[in-house]
Amino acid sequence: MGSRNYCLFSLSLIAALMFVFIYNSKLWRTNYFPRAIANASVLAEVCLQMFNGETFYMTDSPRKTTLENCSEYRAQNHYITETLSEEEASFPLAFTLTIHKDFDTFERLFRAIYMPQNVYCVHVDRKATETFKDAVQQLLSCFPNAFLASKMEPVVYGGFSRLQADLNCMKDLVASEVPWKYVLNTCGQDFPLKTNKEIVQYLKGFIGKNLTPGVLPPAHAIGRTKYVHQELLNQKYSYVHNTAKLKAPPPHNMTIYFGTAYVALTREFANFVLKDQRSLDLISWSKDTYSPDEHFWVTLNRIPEQHEDVFSTVPVIS
Repeated sequence: MGSRNYCLFSLSLIAALMFVFIYNSKLWRTNYFPRAIANASVLAEVCLQMFNGETFYMTDSPRKTTLENCSEYRAQNHYITETLSEEEASFPLAFTLTIHKDFDTFERLFRAIYMPQNVYCVHVDRKATETFKDAVQQLLSCFPNAFLASKMEPVVYGGFSRLQADLNCMKDLVASEVPWKYVLNTCGQDFPLKTNKEIVQYLKGFIGKNLTPGVLPPAHAIGRTKYVHQELLNQKYSYVHNTAKLKAPPPHNMTIYFGTAYVALTREFANFVLKDQRSLDLISWSKDTYSPDEHFWVTLNRIPEQHEDVFSTVPVIS
C-alpha cells in the first residue's frame, strides 16, 4: 500500500510540474505585452487549450507591442471598459501610482483599480530601467484616462523626492478635465482590498473631508524634522543622510503631526496644496527632512483655522 501511495504522489507531482512548465511556455509565447504580465485570464486560456488537445511550442517568439493590440489586450485581460453604476459614474476618483520596478505587480495593481470614469497618473522613478519605462508607457497608451507624470523624479526612499513625485502627479491631475472627487496615492506594491464602488461609498461617508490619519510626533520620529537631512545619490544605492544639523522651526508656527503617507484628498484640498502660500512654505521647509510624506499631508490638513472647515478629517490623537 505504501508503494502505491508513493507512486500516486509521484504522478501527481509530475503532473503539477508539467502544468506549470506548459503554462509558463504559453505565457511567454503569446503575450502581447512584456513577459512580466501573467494573470488569471491567460491561465484560463491555457487550461482550455489543454483540454482541447492543442499543441504548445517552446519557442520564445517576439512580442507584438504596437497599439493595434490594445483592444485585444484589454479584452484578454478583462479590463472593465464601461462604468458599472450611476453612483460610481457621478463620483470619479483620481489615482497616483509611484513605481520603480516589478512591471507584473504594477500591471496587476493597475488592472485591479482601473475604471473608465476615473483618471490615473503614473510616476516612474527616473532611475528605473528604460525597459521598465517603455513597458509602462506602452500599457498606459492603451487607456485614454491614464498617463505618465509630466515630470519624473529620481526617487530616494525616505527622501523629499518621494513626496515630490506625488505632488507632480497631483498637479497633472488637477489639470485633468475628469471631475474627480478624491485623489488616492499608491505605490507599486499596493493592492486594493475593496472594489471601486466600495471605495466610493466609503469616501462619500466623509462628506468632503480628507482622510489623513495622524498623531502628534512620537519620540522616535522627532529627529526626522528636527535635523537637516540630505538625499545622496550614487550608482550603487541611494539614501537619506542625517547631518545632525538643527533645522529652523516650521513655517507659520505650524504644529508638525505624523501619520500615514497614503491618503485620500479632495480636489479642493489638492488645489490648496498646490497654491496656498502656507502649503508652499511647508513644502520648502520639508525638503531637507526625513520621509516628509509622513508629516506633510497630515500637518497641512490640521492647521488651526482649518479644523472646522472642509479640510478637517479624522480626530487627532495626542
